[in-house]
Amino acid sequence: METTLELDVLIYPDELRVATPEQFREWELETASQVSIPTVRLFVALYPYNPAAMSPNPETAAEELPFVPGQIIKVCGDTDADGFYHGESGGLYGYVPSNMVAEVPVDDEYLKHLLMQQGFLPVDPSGVALTPDVSEVASVSEDEVVRRMVAMFDYDPWESSPNMDSEVELGFRAGEIIYVLGHMDQDGFYYGDLHGRRGLVPSNFLQLLPWD
Repeated sequence: METTLELDVLIYPDELRVATPEQFREWELETASQVSIPTVRLFVALYPYNPAAMSPNPETAAEELPFVPGQIIKVCGDTDADGFYHGESGGLYGYVPSNMVAEVPVDDEYLKHLLMQQGFLPVDPSGVALTPDVSEVASVSEDEVVRRMVAMFDYDPWESSPNMDSEVELGFRAGEIIYVLGHMDQDGFYYGDLHGRRGLVPSNFLQLLPWD
């Protein structure tokens, strides 16, 4: 009876070497570390999209993802030849038309996690989603402490403020990014910047975010 012996070998430019189990495991780990993992990107829907009524490809509309303004969509990879991303939102997967969404400029994983959990960004009265952007912070002095925070809840000073002078406070929506200037005052309020508007913001409605 013939016996077949299987050996793992390492191929070098000038020779073959029988690999020990330890060497083979090291090679597997090194190979796995070199595999490219697609970067997850977050997009926000700018307009409502109903594939059944709006798709330019009626025959494949069932494979597309429906959404509403402000909806967060997780995307892997780039657009295909037809200008569609492949995305996921709310447990549903499908193709997403690139001209109906905009990328949310966020790199840190913690903020991505918060936004994906929330599922939506606020929209302005015209229905356009408000995306966080560090460039929207008004100019500050060089020695001023600036911290980036995310609103965890909606806040309307006229309805929720404990202060009589609520007009000096900022209203905001959950998920908006507020840039806090300086330190918290004795009443538990920060002085913050939101899309160029400034005012007092209650610290218990905010959560600190790291800079990228």
